[in-house]
Amino acid sequence: MAVHRTARLTTLIAVPAALVLCGTAPSIAADNAKAADAGHTYQINLDPLNNSGAKGAALLSIKGTKLTVKIDASGLVPGQPHAQHIHGSTDGHDFHCPDASADKDHDGIVTTAEGIPMYGDINISLTTKGDTSKDSGLAVDRMPVADKDGKLSYSRTLTVSQDVADHIKDLHLVQHGIDPNSNDKYDFGKGKSELDPKLPQEATAPADCGMVKGAAVGSMPVGGVETGSGSTSGVESPGLLAGGGAALLGAAALLAVWRRSRPAVVNPRGDSRTNRQS
Repeated sequence: MAVHRTARLTTLIAVPAALVLCGTAPSIAADNAKAADAGHTYQINLDPLNNSGAKGAALLSIKGTKLTVKIDASGLVPGQPHAQHIHGSTDGHDFHCPDASADKDHDGIVTTAEGIPMYGDINISLTTKGDTSKDSGLAVDRMPVADKDGKLSYSRTLTVSQDVADHIKDLHLVQHGIDPNSNDKYDFGKGKSELDPKLPQEATAPADCGMVKGAAVGSMPVGGVETGSGSTSGVESPGLLAGGGAALLGAAALLAVWRRSRPAVVNPRGDSRTNRQS
């Protein structure tokens, strides 16, 4: 699938005490044979799932096989780690963010297992360091932690497969971790996670989801769930986005950031594989 290039540069409005991060990318002619290497930035608006109240925005900037992911979210469970992933297929499957119809047992929560048929399996685990493959999907010790106000900022650059680079608009982002009993922590009030019985369901249920803005919806499904992986490069650089907007034509998007976090309290489960460092 050809990668669509956005046509404008959007400045994200900074919140108080925010620090603006700037980046650049080369401008190119439309007929340039190497357009895919010049860099493109896409916006994702994160909308709440499971009545979580979580919301936010993300930017996916792709240059060759280097993917930079920047996320700003709020309304998350304070002081808790939030697993986050890029889900979906690079094979043309029609995956998308789930709605309430995914709650097959009608218990009021769309669990990860119930949501996967709609949003697809993990393609990239958005950890803060180390492995980013599906194997690290539950590596909560390496997932970003919301601050005391339930805000979370994340930035990382990964090396991805060419398939991911070519089909970035077919993928989408999901953050996990909900607090249905509003006690500001994960507990077993909704039972154990079907993914890991050592974790509560609250820790792994999806909190928000977003698709690439302007991505085509309704592509023809062609088979089962596709998975993938990305290896890491770069250092975590937390960033808080305060407004919508993403584009790239000769310059990268500007991002506003602030920093605040506190340690996670959920018992972690580590990963079993380490990708190559780029």
